[in-house]
Amino acid sequence: MPLEKPVLPLPRGALRDFGGVYAVNAVVAFLFASTGPVAIILAVGARGGLAESDIASWIFGAFFVNGLISIAFSVLYRQPLVFLWTIPGAVLVGPALGHLSFAEVIGAYYATGLLMLLLGLSGWVRRAMEAVPMPIVMAMVAGVFLRFGVDLVLAFRDAFWIALPMTAAFFILSAFPRGARVIPPLIAALILGALAVWWLGSFRPPAGALLAIAHPNLYLPRFSWNAMVELVVPLAITVLVVQNAQGIAVLAANGHAAPINAITAACGAGSILTALFGAVSTCLTGPVNAVLSSSGELRRHYTGAIFFSFLATAFGLLAPFVTRLLLATPPAFIATLAGLAMLRVLQTAFTLSFRDRFSFGALLCFLVTVADVQILRIGAPFWGLVFGLATAWLLERKSQPGVAAPFREMSSGSRATPRKVPARAGWK
Repeated sequence: MPLEKPVLPLPRGALRDFGGVYAVNAVVAFLFASTGPVAIILAVGARGGLAESDIASWIFGAFFVNGLISIAFSVLYRQPLVFLWTIPGAVLVGPALGHLSFAEVIGAYYATGLLMLLLGLSGWVRRAMEAVPMPIVMAMVAGVFLRFGVDLVLAFRDAFWIALPMTAAFFILSAFPRGARVIPPLIAALILGALAVWWLGSFRPPAGALLAIAHPNLYLPRFSWNAMVELVVPLAITVLVVQNAQGIAVLAANGHAAPINAITAACGAGSILTALFGAVSTCLTGPVNAVLSSSGELRRHYTGAIFFSFLATAFGLLAPFVTRLLLATPPAFIATLAGLAMLRVLQTAFTLSFRDRFSFGALLCFLVTVADVQILRIGAPFWGLVFGLATAWLLERKSQPGVAAPFREMSSGSRATPRKVPARAGWK
């Protein structure tokens, strides 16, 4: 079995290892995870025609189930290993819901989870990660994320006095790193946006009680050829090549040698479990683990991950309340929050797509994805990958040795050297 062995014996002094700096990191990371990324789920769900109960169940699975997995892995491997959900994968689902039923999409979640579980248990995950050129993958990501950037601009047309203070707060704080350490820009945008919604009287709460505890739905999957072809490979790629790669990289930069095979297996098993509740595939989160490992002693970082995961499970239990609260705000509020959360990711996607190798294949992938035209009832992101890879193979084969540059060091067997991280580090 190629899974990495956990660190034994299990810790008995987790409370002694815990401290103020790890609590603060956990709270900051939690505020990030529960704002912009949740707004993306709401935007995708609304675009795909999902009911309020479907969205609430999705949020429950994404936070509660993944929170339990995060606690287990952080304890077993004694490092911050927080699992949430793939944001690019969630964005992929939006257009798919236009021509696939939710049950068919959930069937693709199960198949994706099984694929990743097998890759993790077999130890083939590194080869799979190296098989796809990163520029073409990121071009697909840029294509599916572009609509969030466009929706951010359109929010100024639809609700100028909500979008303006939110965007202004985000950019002003982003320009002053010291201020961003105190209040992350996205949190400031959320607060000012909520105040603007209240001031304009645009908050429209639903009838009945606003506060509610989770009663998640259980879904039966439907396995269809179209959903398998359109979603399984792109979802697996977004988890392994986009999300897990980022999480593993930030952990390595901060001194942790992440167990790649075990992480992949956990993403597979987690994706199968969360699919029961309608949640998109599980992944190792990059930004959250970056914050959790940004300061303090290396050996104590895992305590921040445990505290974060307890917050996440509590948030999952309150999923119906969060869903009703946010859906009662104007659509422009959600669009602005989601768009601001995606700006840096969109910038990174464009940079990695067109900076160096495979740029022509990346361009074809981006154009096909943005066009959003189905072929054989299969969505555009899949065809973007197909045409991008075909173009790269036909016209750019000489640059093929540069495939998946971010994984070259990992696949060579190198390991990060543990180090103590400075007590104060900026938002990453």
